[in-house]
Amino acid sequence: MKFVKQNMKNIIGWKTNRKIVVFAIDDYGNVRISSQKALKAIKETGVKLNLFDRVDALENRQDLEQTIEAATSVTDKNGNYPVLTLFSVPCNIDFEKMADDNFKNYHYELLTQTFEKRSAEDPHSYEGVWDLWLEGMEKGVFVPQFHGREHFNLKVFEEKLDRKDSLLLTCLKNSSNISLPTGYSTISYTAAFKFWHIEENKRFKSIIEDGLNAFEEVFGFRSNHFAAPGFGENRIIHPFLKDNGIKFIDNPLINKEHQGKGKFKTILNYTGKKSRSGIRYMVRNVIFEPIQNNHSDWVGYAMKQIDSAFSWKRPAIISSHRVNFVGQVNPQTAKKGIADLKELFRRIKDKWPDVEFMSADKLGELIASGK
Repeated sequence: MKFVKQNMKNIIGWKTNRKIVVFAIDDYGNVRISSQKALKAIKETGVKLNLFDRVDALENRQDLEQTIEAATSVTDKNGNYPVLTLFSVPCNIDFEKMADDNFKNYHYELLTQTFEKRSAEDPHSYEGVWDLWLEGMEKGVFVPQFHGREHFNLKVFEEKLDRKDSLLLTCLKNSSNISLPTGYSTISYTAAFKFWHIEENKRFKSIIEDGLNAFEEVFGFRSNHFAAPGFGENRIIHPFLKDNGIKFIDNPLINKEHQGKGKFKTILNYTGKKSRSGIRYMVRNVIFEPIQNNHSDWVGYAMKQIDSAFSWKRPAIISSHRVNFVGQVNPQTAKKGIADLKELFRRIKDKWPDVEFMSADKLGELIASGK
């Protein structure tokens, strides 16, 4: 069954004889658990925490140093390093301003401000971290792209804020933001663009415009590739994205698109598919989540998936998350995840000497060019 599913992902889509490998990694820039102390305080509320809530934290200096070292350990046939397309949020909650406001209203800050504050609070972990971000970008190892303005559902957040939800306030007082229960069957808390009423999508227009402007201010260029945090967006927002410079969107192969009030429509996507709004879809066909325990050999599993993609003449678009490569809360997480990432780089190069490492947006541009 696994073999059948693996090959089904590659039956339809853009074809190439080239051995192209893309790494698409979600959640960079996002504040989740701020520290072990914060984790302890939140656990004491009795809330059930998932893996992300227990481990995922803003990337620190050591995380980025080790990731850059791993990525610069091999090169492709053109002499290029592996490229990590880091789908990133440019904004986080301004915890200090919200506290000063007695948690009455939502306030956010730019990612560079977040790093500046963390550097002052914890220089051992965060001093110089933004310089490492810039170094990774300069070397071509890091290519940030748009993952929404923030990585949580603002509708649910504001409703909880109005009610003075005790769990939310505990998180905010500990400079953290975990997966909170939402009370909506169609909205998961970390999915910024999910909704209940279809009319709620109208608000996303200003959030997208503001978010993409903030992204440009933080990273110094305009993003043209989008992956919604938690997926789940409706195509109704795609024109908003296109009008603000987005050309490519990551979507699942089988997308259960919410139409409002719990009604869904099944949509088939594939890499290279063009929407009515003129945006091209990209479908990730390789999964690599080395700290999850549903596979004992994630490197071997990823290699099999890449091999399947290449046998169908598809680019290998590897899906992963930051949680695998960060160690602020648990250093062993980053140690294992980055070691597996480095090993995957090596094995890809050894098995396919003619491999080409490419960012997700560059693959999109290649597909759009018709070459």
